[in-house]
Amino acid sequence: MNTVWLGEVEYRRALDLQLDHVARRAEGAIGDTLLLLTHPHVYTLGRTGDPANLLVSEEALALEGIGFERVSRGGDITWHGPGQLVGYPIVHMARPDLHRYIRSLEAALIETLASFGVGAERIEGLTGVWSAGDKIASIGVGVKRWVTYHGFALNVNPDLSHFRKIHLCGLKGREATSMAERLDGFAPSMEAVQERVADSCAERLAWVAE
Repeated sequence: MNTVWLGEVEYRRALDLQLDHVARRAEGAIGDTLLLLTHPHVYTLGRTGDPANLLVSEEALALEGIGFERVSRGGDITWHGPGQLVGYPIVHMARPDLHRYIRSLEAALIETLASFGVGAERIEGLTGVWSAGDKIASIGVGVKRWVTYHGFALNVNPDLSHFRKIHLCGLKGREATSMAERLDGFAPSMEAVQERVADSCAERLAWVAE
């Protein structure tokens, strides 16, 4: 799997890049690719999400220069922004199994976190990755022509106060955490996390192309 670091990319621009990669992957013009990046502040609501899970008005967000996007991924509402590593795997599913694909992404993130000394796990019935009951990584995916897009967001060292403006992923009473919070403020570098995520995703998603 090829990995591309894009730096900070505005959300809609990143979505256009994903769709371009999806089309080229479906045609066989490129191989499987993991796009890694960060976003400026933005809240996104998945295709089946409830707008009531945004706890402030869109106008209030706009006054802060924060976007709100309705998108085609699964899942409900989440926040993206500085200090969060976002990954968009563009993978042709020669063996279509969306449930296994999502579980494989969770496993890759759990392995990544463990390599930095952060304990994490799945919670039955809840998509994503959790650390001591708090959400440390969100997952929401989409598929076109059996090519995956959208993906995951791992909280490395973000300002967690942004999650207080939403019911995180539509779940009342659930809180967000980060690698920095779990490591008492000593988060690894974004570059180190990128490398480990890329290795884990390549290993865990190898079955898709078998």
